[in-house]
This record gives sequence, C-alpha cells and structure tokens, in this order.
Amino acid sequence: MSHRSIRPFVVLASLAGAILGHPAGARAAGEVNLYTTREPGLIRPLLDAFTAKSGITVNTVFVDKGLAERVAAEGARSAADLVMTVDVGNLIEIVDKDLGQPVRSAVLEAAIPAGLRDPEGRWFALSTRARVLYADPDTKGLEAITYEDLADPRWKGQVCIRAGQHPYNTALIAAYIAHHGEEKAEAWLKGLKANLARKPGGGDRDVARDIVADLCEVGLANSYYVGLMRSGRGGPEQKKWGDGIKVVLPVFAGAGTHVNISGAVVAKSAPNRDNAVKLLEFLVSDEAQALYAKGDYEYPVKPGVAVDPLLAELGPLKVDTVPLAEIARNRKAASLLVDRVGFDK
Repeated sequence: MSHRSIRPFVVLASLAGAILGHPAGARAAGEVNLYTTREPGLIRPLLDAFTAKSGITVNTVFVDKGLAERVAAEGARSAADLVMTVDVGNLIEIVDKDLGQPVRSAVLEAAIPAGLRDPEGRWFALSTRARVLYADPDTKGLEAITYEDLADPRWKGQVCIRAGQHPYNTALIAAYIAHHGEEKAEAWLKGLKANLARKPGGGDRDVARDIVADLCEVGLANSYYVGLMRSGRGGPEQKKWGDGIKVVLPVFAGAGTHVNISGAVVAKSAPNRDNAVKLLEFLVSDEAQALYAKGDYEYPVKPGVAVDPLLAELGPLKVDTVPLAEIARNRKAASLLVDRVGFDK
C-alpha cells in the first residue's frame, strides 16, 4: 500500500469498525456506506455531487486489497451498502461469494448497455477503460490493427506488456477465448510471447516509457493512462512518455475494442439498500458520467456523454459486443493459459 493510501484506509476503516460494532447505527435515512477499492480522492467529486443533489451523506471505506474477503468476514453485520471496485473479475468475485443482491432499476437498465451489466442485475458497470495500443509515432500501418495481429512475426522483438497474469491482461485473453476458443487463444499467446522485447512486467505507463526509450515499438496498455500522462497529472516525466507515443484503438477481427470496467454491487446485507440504489442511479446520470470522464479519463458507460478531450483525440471507441459476463467466465482459463505457455517467465 502506498503512503498516500494509508491515511484514508486507517481513518475510514475505523469508521467501518464503529458502524459494524453498532448495527443500528448503520441504518440512517440520510446515509449510505460505500466500500471501495477506488481511492477516495478519485471518486470524491462524484460523491460530493450526489450528496449535494440528494442530501444523503456517503460514508466511504477505502479497502486497498481483499475487498470481497473483508465483506465476507463481516457477514450479516457488515455496514456495506454499496461495494465498488475495478475489473469485472472483482465484481464477479463479490457475486460468486454471495455478497451481493440483485437490483431491478429502469434507470440503470436504460443508462447501461446490456453487455456492461449482469443480466440478473447483480453488478453494474459505471465506467470503462479500453485496452489500447501504444506505439512509436513513426510506426506505419496501424490504422486497422487487430489484437490478433500482435502475434504476427512482423512484431518479433518489438512488443512490451505488463505481466500476463495481471487482471488487465487476463481479461483481454479471456475475451480472446470468447472470440476464438482456447486452442486459438493459446496459439496467439505463444505468438505474442515470441514477439516480446522484454520480460512482461512493470505497469502500463512503463510500456510508454520503454517505447520512448526505443526498447520496443508497440505495447498494450489501458486508455486512461493516456489521460493521466498527457495531462501532466503524473509529473513531467510521465507527460514526456504520454506525448512521445501514438495511441491506437485496436479491435478483435470483425468486432470491437476490448474494454474493462469500474463497477458496483449492492451488498447482500445493505442496511441502507434504497440509498445504495439511489447512489448507483446517480452514478449513471449525465452529471456523474461527465465527472467520470473528466476526473479519471475513463469512458462513460452511458451513451451520448462526452469523453475527455484527451481521450477524444484517440478517435471513436467501438466497444466489443461480447458481454462482460462471458469474458468473466473465461478468466480462469485465461490464467491457466498464461502459465501453460510460460508467458511471464
């Protein structure tokens, strides 16, 4: 955990402990308790806007790791009303551990495309991030590049990527399985490994760094890092990395660009369930979706809401139509494939 994360965790975890110790105190007409892996500073503008609009106070408990395990350990006495995290696999884990409850809401169903929410209303995407291609600005012929193309020997010794077992990449491999099956996904992963310029590792911003340093020509990374780097929020060195790369939106052959999500689940024992649903519905409103786009450089899930100009420069995003629920079902198979081909070795 970073030093920046310690203080919010300690303070807000203490709040959770106080609520947990007094179940009656967890229920309040004007409050809602949010457990989240998203740092409070990133989502605070959204929560403040909700409170200003609704009068409902949001008590935020930041949990850096083990969110599902924490809610499970608290059991029926948990103060959690809404559980928010990133990566569809984490949302599915909460559901699979029977820690959530279904919600039927015309507001949510109208705002969130069907492929970005659970068919049974157990989890909902709130924003998306695309798995994009970072490239040397001088690289030609990328206009119609597909994920499949990255296994082509043309790229031998030219690809940088973080660990295959990282959730960002297992989600992409799971999507590949959904499109082509495990056998073809394994062949693709072997081809991608053969094209690596270095051992998989580091973070997505390190892919940009290594392209600028001429260690590789292309690499896979998340779209929101482009905004974080180019805006200068990561400091002058990262701005140099962001400005020094070209960014392309690859697609699966005949389909769209792979996206992952941030999202939320209404907790099974939510003491303030109605307020949790109100918060969820606010988070997919035009106002909140615009704040997601501005604050985190993520793509809104609600159609028609404008993206931040730094992402708009990448061109229109055509989201892959394979439902995230199907991708999540392939995550274990994807992880096993990474080990089978020795991708991270």
